Amino acid sequence: MDLAPFKLDIDELLDDYAKENCMSFTDFKRVWMAKKFSYIYEGRPKTNSGVFMQSLFLHCIGHMTSQSSLLQRLPGLYCLYCLYECQPYKPHYKIYLSLEESKKLKDFVIEAKQNGLALVPALVKRMLDKGMFLFGFINLLGDNEAKEVDEMNASQNKRVKFACDKLFANTQIGSYTHTDLGVEFELDSIKKLSMDYAKAKESAFAEASQTVDVEDAKHILQNDKLLGDKVEEIVKEWDAQKEDFYQKTGVSPHDELAVVDNDESGEFHDELEQLLLE
Repeated sequence: MDLAPFKLDIDELLDDYAKENCMSFTDFKRVWMAKKFSYIYEGRPKTNSGVFMQSLFLHCIGHMTSQSSLLQRLPGLYCLYCLYECQPYKPHYKIYLSLEESKKLKDFVIEAKQNGLALVPALVKRMLDKGMFLFGFINLLGDNEAKEVDEMNASQNKRVKFACDKLFANTQIGSYTHTDLGVEFELDSIKKLSMDYAKAKESAFAEASQTVDVEDAKHILQNDKLLGDKVEEIVKEWDAQKEDFYQKTGVSPHDELAVVDNDESGEFHDELEQLLLE
């Protein structure tokens, strides 16, 4: 998946805006619409949509958190917002921010406020209120973005497993999901007993029919399924539901989970919220 043309389009958009020598979001939207920039998604790849969107977001974040002047970094934020709002995916892909990038966004807001750019904190607050950001720990700004996004997804999957492990530790859910119902029911014994019972019943009717009329009692022999067969079907359905649960959650009966419990990203979110309220 070659994303270089998409990044080049973003660079040209930001350059055109910089040439306007202005700082308002209204002017940025004017440049965006003049270039019909929403058509950037017309050439999007058919697969790896998450990698595609995060790569565009990361490219804008790179502009926004660079060492350039505030005037040059500002359109990175504007473009990030517009790319999120105009994306064709439902639900929207969130903008991933590492801890380092979260700190830089906070510094960016402080600098904008000091320079009288009230629109920046207002726009960032709107992005927070709409839940546009996904705060994490891995810094994705690198040469191999697809690999980094995969690592991010793996990290998130580990957190899901960790949450499930915590849930199982405090409830009986774990004992249920890891239960072997066939063992619990002693299925083999039930099947043997039900088979022996069916044979004994047939033998008893055969002997009785030699001396008495058993025509009215034949319905007793006409059971569709043995008890053992019915229990076996229940066990198979249980196992199928467990397997479906494992596939959806990524949890397996033998998983050993080890994830660092760190809420630092939440702290940065709270700090940023407080900053925007000041």
